[in-house]
Parts: sequence; structure tokens; C-alpha cells
Amino acid sequence: MASSSKSGGIHKRVSNISNTRDGTAKATVAEHISQAIQSTSNLLHLMQQSSPSQAYLVKLPKNLLSKTSTIKNTAQVLEQLPQVISSLDAHTEDGLHSVPHLKTVVQLLSNMESSQLNSVFHPTKYPEMPEVAQPHPHDS
Repeated sequence: MASSSKSGGIHKRVSNISNTRDGTAKATVAEHISQAIQSTSNLLHLMQQSSPSQAYLVKLPKNLLSKTSTIKNTAQVLEQLPQVISSLDAHTEDGLHSVPHLKTVVQLLSNMESSQLNSVFHPTKYPEMPEVAQPHPHDS
């Protein structure tokens, strides 16, 4: 018992370390994206001050900043992607386990179809039943 609780504790700590690393990596990526946007914005401001085509350059920081929400949405989608892939993998695995059952169902349906076709093309002839004499109402 003590060994299994130690083992559970180790797995929990490893999981916590992994989650901490994931959080740290995400924070680092978000920080790099933020710094890149800020650096680009600063560079564009410098270019605006020294460029003859200022009218075009004035629009660039606004366009870049307008894409910030798209960048954040993309980051959220990328965060969810491993879970989606894992879920898809699990569903695919379940589907593969169902293949033998599907083969059985297909075979049963095929047998039913063959049986129906045989009965259409080769109707079974039953011997005619002799007529049973009906009692006359007067005989009673």
C-alpha cells in the first residue's frame, strides 16, 4: 500500500511538473508574440517618421493591431489541438474495434438479401392442402 501511494504521488508530481512546463511554454510563446508585435509596431513608427510613403505606413500598425484577436484565437485553437487529436484517435481506435462486428452485420444482411432473392426466383411450392368438408348446418 505504501509503495502504491508513493507511486501515485510520483505520478502526480510528474503530471504537475508537466502541466507547469506546458503553462510556462505557453506563457513564453505568448510573451514572444507580444514582443514581436510591439517590436514591429515600434519599427513601423520609426519608418513612418522617415518614409515618404507615410500614408501607407500609417495604416500598418492599425492593421497589425487589428489582427491581435485573430492571433489570440489561433493560439487558443492550437492549445486545443492536442485534445482534439487525442479524442479523434480514441474514436478511430473504437471504430477499429467495431470492424469485426460490422463484418458480422454485413454478412447477416448479405445472407438475408440472398434468402429474399432466392424466394423471389425460386418460390417454395407447398403441397396443396386437401379441402376439409364443411359440415352442413342441417346435419347438426
